[in-house]
Amino acid sequence: MSVDRMLAEARAGLTRLKPHEAAQAVRAGALLVDTRPEYQRRADGDIPGAIVIERNHLEWRLDPRSDARIPEAAHERIRWIVICDEGYSSSFAAASLRAIGLPHATDVVGGFQEWRAAGLPVTSGAVRPRLASYDLR
Repeated sequence: MSVDRMLAEARAGLTRLKPHEAAQAVRAGALLVDTRPEYQRRADGDIPGAIVIERNHLEWRLDPRSDARIPEAAHERIRWIVICDEGYSSSFAAASLRAIGLPHATDVVGGFQEWRAAGLPVTSGAVRPRLASYDLR
């Protein structure tokens, strides 16, 4: 199976959000999770209020049954919105979260690049994002 087909299958199970829709969902109580690696956040900025969990830790941190979960991962009904740099790996991540029993997980179309282009809040290091509890930086 090609990566393009895998991506299409991952996205088929998601109701993806455009950046302004994601921001509105966050205002309504959804939690935004930024999975971009540190070098991208450092270069391009952070999203105020986003929980930073790099991709390789995501499932363990958000699964309410995991001993490594973050405090916000209290139950399966949380609406997690994953954002990556351009909206590709976040689709795979959101599909993975659904597969472990988080049915409201989704992602942002176009990722951080579209978020910034839409004029939504971005900081350039002056304000640190809300970090997941495991992140000791």
